[in-house]
Amino acid sequence: MLMQERALVLKRDVRGRVRTPVERRAAVVAEFERSGLPGTQFARLAGLKYPTLMAWVGRKRKTALVTGRAAARPMFVEAQLARAEVATKLRVVVAGGAVIELSEPAQVPLAAQLIKALA
Repeated sequence: MLMQERALVLKRDVRGRVRTPVERRAAVVAEFERSGLPGTQFARLAGLKYPTLMAWVGRKRKTALVTGRAAARPMFVEAQLARAEVATKLRVVVAGGAVIELSEPAQVPLAAQLIKALA
């Protein structure tokens, strides 16, 4: 068993689905993040369906983004310009407010390394 807890009576809704308390979901997600296991393997060990685990993880990450406690993973947005001459610099704002300005395509790999190091 992954987590040592006391016996817990879980309620079911009218469709027969188990209603897991918020505290228990948070504990399972925290344990999953600490484990380093793939989601499918962790779900099997924890006695959960994989989609249920991923829904809980997604909900936690979404809440973290909304409350400003973003996850450590960098998030990227694709940007396209109508004409290349319009902008001479690409400005990237990373977590914490740091700004990277790129003026040459050759700078992209260096910026990617920097962003990865900051994550």
